[in-house]
Amino acid sequence: MTISMYNLSVPVFDRYLGNLMHLLDKGAAYAAERKIDETVLTSMRIYPDMLPFSKQIQIACDFAKGAPARLAGVDNPKHDDSEKTFTELKARCQKVRDFLATLTPEQFEGSEKKIITIPIAGTPHDFVGLPYLNGFAFPNFYFHSTTAYNLLRHAGVAVGKRDFIGGA
Repeated sequence: MTISMYNLSVPVFDRYLGNLMHLLDKGAAYAAERKIDETVLTSMRIYPDMLPFSKQIQIACDFAKGAPARLAGVDNPKHDDSEKTFTELKARCQKVRDFLATLTPEQFEGSEKKIITIPIAGTPHDFVGLPYLNGFAFPNFYFHSTTAYNLLRHAGVAVGKRDFIGGA
Protein backbone atom coordinates (compact mmCIF):
# COMPACT_ATOMS: atom_id res chain seq x y z
CA MET A 1 0.00 0.00 0.00
CA THR A 2 1.28 3.44 -0.87
CA ILE A 3 0.26 6.61 0.87
CA SER A 4 0.00 9.84 -1.04
CA MET A 5 2.09 12.84 -0.11
CA TYR A 6 -1.17 14.78 0.15
CA ASN A 7 -2.57 12.36 2.73
CA LEU A 8 0.72 12.30 4.59
CA SER A 9 0.89 16.08 4.88
CA VAL A 10 -2.30 18.12 4.51
CA PRO A 11 -4.57 16.26 6.96
CA VAL A 12 -1.78 16.05 9.54
CA PHE A 13 -0.99 19.76 9.41
CA ASP A 14 -4.70 20.60 9.42
CA ARG A 15 -5.40 18.45 12.48
CA TYR A 16 -2.52 19.83 14.52
CA LEU A 17 -3.34 23.41 13.56
CA GLY A 18 -6.81 22.73 14.94
CA ASN A 19 -5.19 21.45 18.13
CA LEU A 20 -3.04 24.59 18.33
CA MET A 21 -6.20 26.68 17.98
CA HIS A 22 -7.66 24.77 20.93
CA LEU A 23 -4.52 25.55 22.96
CA LEU A 24 -4.82 29.22 21.97
CA ASP A 25 -8.41 29.24 23.23
CA LYS A 26 -7.26 27.76 26.54
CA GLY A 27 -4.51 30.38 26.81
CA ALA A 28 -6.97 33.20 26.12
CA ALA A 29 -9.45 31.86 28.68
CA TYR A 30 -6.69 31.53 31.28
CA ALA A 31 -5.57 35.12 30.73
CA ALA A 32 -9.14 36.42 30.90
CA GLU A 33 -9.96 34.47 34.08
CA ARG A 34 -6.88 35.81 35.84
CA LYS A 35 -7.11 39.29 34.33
CA ILE A 36 -3.64 38.92 32.81
CA ASP A 37 -2.78 40.98 29.75
CA GLU A 38 -2.61 38.15 27.21
CA THR A 39 0.44 39.66 25.55
CA VAL A 40 2.31 38.75 28.73
CA LEU A 41 1.65 35.12 27.81
CA THR A 42 2.11 35.47 24.05
CA SER A 43 5.49 37.15 24.58
CA MET A 44 6.78 34.52 27.04
CA ARG A 45 10.03 32.72 26.31
CA ILE A 46 11.48 29.56 27.83
CA TYR A 47 14.87 31.25 27.98
CA PRO A 48 15.89 34.81 27.03
CA ASP A 49 17.64 33.77 23.81
CA MET A 50 14.66 31.73 22.58
CA LEU A 51 11.80 32.99 20.46
CA PRO A 52 8.55 34.06 22.18
CA PHE A 53 5.29 32.11 22.18
CA SER A 54 3.83 34.20 19.34
CA LYS A 55 6.81 33.44 17.10
CA GLN A 56 6.55 29.72 17.91
CA ILE A 57 2.97 29.74 16.58
CA GLN A 58 3.95 31.80 13.54
CA ILE A 59 6.78 29.42 12.63
CA ALA A 60 4.59 26.35 13.16
CA CYS A 61 2.09 27.95 10.76
CA ASP A 62 4.89 28.68 8.29
CA PHE A 63 5.87 25.01 8.16
CA ALA A 64 2.23 23.90 7.96
CA LYS A 65 1.64 26.02 4.87
CA GLY A 66 5.13 26.07 3.37
CA ALA A 67 5.75 22.36 3.12
CA PRO A 68 2.46 21.54 1.36
CA ALA A 69 2.81 24.60 -0.90
CA ARG A 70 6.29 23.53 -1.99
CA LEU A 71 5.27 19.91 -2.47
CA ALA A 72 2.17 20.92 -4.47
CA GLY A 73 4.12 23.46 -6.54
CA VAL A 74 1.92 26.42 -5.59
CA ASP A 75 2.71 29.83 -4.15
CA ASN A 76 3.46 29.80 -0.45
CA PRO A 77 1.14 32.36 1.19
CA LYS A 78 2.95 35.19 2.98
CA HIS A 79 2.02 36.43 6.43
CA ASP A 80 3.20 39.59 8.18
CA ASP A 81 4.26 37.98 11.50
CA SER A 82 2.49 40.79 13.33
CA GLU A 83 0.18 38.70 15.54
CA LYS A 84 0.40 39.54 19.23
CA THR A 85 -2.83 38.23 20.78
CA PHE A 86 -4.35 34.78 21.07
CA THR A 87 -7.17 35.87 18.75
CA GLU A 88 -4.71 37.07 16.10
CA LEU A 89 -2.63 33.89 16.39
CA LYS A 90 -5.76 31.75 16.11
CA ALA A 91 -6.79 33.69 12.99
CA ARG A 92 -3.37 32.95 11.48
CA CYS A 93 -3.84 29.23 12.15
CA GLN A 94 -7.24 29.44 10.47
CA LYS A 95 -5.78 31.22 7.42
CA VAL A 96 -3.34 28.33 7.03
CA ARG A 97 -6.13 25.78 7.42
CA ASP A 98 -8.13 27.67 4.77
CA PHE A 99 -5.12 27.54 2.45
CA LEU A 100 -4.66 23.80 3.06
CA ALA A 101 -8.31 23.27 2.11
CA THR A 102 -7.56 24.64 -1.39
CA LEU A 103 -4.99 21.92 -2.12
CA THR A 104 -5.87 18.72 -3.97
CA PRO A 105 -4.23 15.28 -3.96
CA GLU A 106 -3.47 15.63 -7.67
CA GLN A 107 -1.17 18.59 -6.99
CA PHE A 108 1.07 16.31 -4.90
CA GLU A 109 1.54 13.56 -7.48
CA GLY A 110 5.24 12.75 -7.80
CA SER A 111 6.20 15.17 -5.04
CA GLU A 112 7.88 12.45 -2.97
CA LYS A 113 10.81 12.70 -5.40
CA LYS A 114 10.53 16.42 -6.16
CA ILE A 115 13.58 18.57 -5.38
CA ILE A 116 12.70 21.25 -2.85
CA THR A 117 15.15 24.13 -2.50
CA ILE A 118 14.82 26.40 0.51
CA PRO A 119 17.14 28.94 2.11
CA ILE A 120 18.41 28.07 5.58
CA ALA A 121 20.30 30.93 7.21
CA GLY A 122 20.57 32.51 3.76
CA THR A 123 22.09 29.44 2.08
CA PRO A 124 20.01 27.40 -0.38
CA HIS A 125 19.55 23.76 0.61
CA ASP A 126 18.15 21.03 -1.61
CA PHE A 127 15.85 18.34 -0.26
CA VAL A 128 13.97 15.48 -1.87
CA GLY A 129 10.19 15.65 -1.26
CA LEU A 130 9.53 12.76 1.13
CA PRO A 131 12.68 13.22 3.24
CA TYR A 132 11.97 16.98 3.26
CA LEU A 133 8.51 16.38 4.70
CA ASN A 134 9.43 13.66 7.19
CA GLY A 135 12.92 14.81 8.17
CA PHE A 136 12.67 18.59 8.05
CA ALA A 137 9.14 20.03 7.81
CA PHE A 138 7.41 17.77 10.35
CA PRO A 139 10.18 17.96 12.97
CA ASN A 140 10.24 21.76 12.73
CA PHE A 141 6.44 22.00 12.88
CA TYR A 142 6.28 19.76 15.95
CA PHE A 143 9.24 21.48 17.63
CA HIS A 144 7.59 24.90 17.46
CA SER A 145 4.14 23.55 18.31
CA THR A 146 5.54 21.70 21.33
CA THR A 147 7.48 24.74 22.46
CA ALA A 148 4.27 26.81 22.34
CA TYR A 149 2.46 24.09 24.33
CA ASN A 150 5.27 24.03 26.90
CA LEU A 151 5.16 27.80 27.32
CA LEU A 152 1.43 27.69 28.07
CA ARG A 153 1.91 24.81 30.48
CA HIS A 154 4.76 26.64 32.20
CA ALA A 155 2.52 29.70 32.59
CA GLY A 156 -0.01 27.56 34.46
CA VAL A 157 -2.54 26.99 31.70
CA ALA A 158 -4.26 23.66 32.33
CA VAL A 159 -3.23 21.87 29.15
CA GLY A 160 -2.17 18.28 28.77
CA LYS A 161 -1.06 15.74 26.24
CA ARG A 162 -4.65 15.18 25.09
CA ASP A 163 -4.94 18.90 24.25
CA PHE A 164 -1.78 18.71 22.15
CA ILE A 165 -2.61 15.46 20.35
CA GLY A 166 -6.36 16.00 20.13
CA GLY A 167 -9.15 13.45 19.96
CA ALA A 168 -8.82 10.07 18.35
